[in-house]
Amino acid sequence: MSITPKAKLRVNKISVDMNPFVEEFVARTVVGMVTALRGAENMQSVEIHQEKGDVKITVNGNEIPLTPFPNDIICSTLTGLVSSLKEVDKINSLDISVKVE
Repeated sequence: MSITPKAKLRVNKISVDMNPFVEEFVARTVVGMVTALRGAENMQSVEIHQEKGDVKITVNGNEIPLTPFPNDIICSTLTGLVSSLKEVDKINSLDISVKVE
């Protein structure tokens, strides 16, 4: 990917500011995980909502169905990644939006 994706992060419905390195790292991690899913071709935007272990992914406005295995992998990866950020304590819900331009 030659173009740097842009990410927005909300934890427990509160926006979390990210420095440019963290934003790019989160965005590229999300894009990398989602690209492996069927239906995520020609990705321009990704929305991920995670709550109580349940992950919902929308790519270019279309919801991508998840079986339990990718749901659990994505949930664990994102929770681990985001929980290490300074402003984040307990994660009840997580929303990540990525634009690939």
